Amino acid sequence: MDPTIGSIIELIIFVILALVSIVFAVFVVTAKDVVRAAIALVVTMFIVAAFYIMLNAQFLGVAQVLVYIGAVGVLILFAVMLTKKEFGTDAE
Repeated sequence: MDPTIGSIIELIIFVILALVSIVFAVFVVTAKDVVRAAIALVVTMFIVAAFYIMLNAQFLGVAQVLVYIGAVGVLILFAVMLTKKEFGTDAE
């Protein structure tokens, strides 16, 4: 098997994206601030879209960006920001 430069570069990009995706996915679960967790979730979804594009499934990558990042991610951020409540204080 003769590895070409293109396949080696593609493998390096895949490994970097996989590691970054794992880091952000773990941050989504362990984050104490909900806004930061939502932003990390959007980054994780964007990396999944990059995986789809690397697999030559451009439609799924674009659908991932439009539906999940564009709609669900923004909806989560707006819902969290609009319902954010200060805990530990009595505002009576």
